[in-house]
Amino acid sequence: MDEEQAVLQVNEAFYDAFGNADFAAMVEVWAHDDDIACTHPGWNVLTGYHDVIESWRAILEGSAAPEISCRDFRTFVYGDTAFVTCNEVVNGGLLAATNIFVHRGSTWAMVHHHAGPCAVSPTESRPSGVVH
Repeated sequence: MDEEQAVLQVNEAFYDAFGNADFAAMVEVWAHDDDIACTHPGWNVLTGYHDVIESWRAILEGSAAPEISCRDFRTFVYGDTAFVTCNEVVNGGLLAATNIFVHRGSTWAMVHHHAGPCAVSPTESRPSGVVH
């Protein structure tokens, strides 16, 4: 498996943990370091392992697991750092997301997730006159 595929595998594990409300699996995806961060839609930036993981506990142990899928993803690998850009469909709403990973030993681990609302899917046609 090449590095791009390995990163995509961890990215998929993140979305599987999220969609299945599997807190233990979510913990496995993240780097267990204090220099990690997460920005959930509408939240302030969370930093540090404790705050990031506790935010996921609150989300995943909430009333219902979200319906989530990842699409339109692209992977970028730069040595021991990689990121995935994608669109998330969460309970029917569209978000743009970036997931950042670092290579530690023989595995990749998430160190940052940022998701926020976006107006239109990149696969939808844009009105004329819109600058890309």
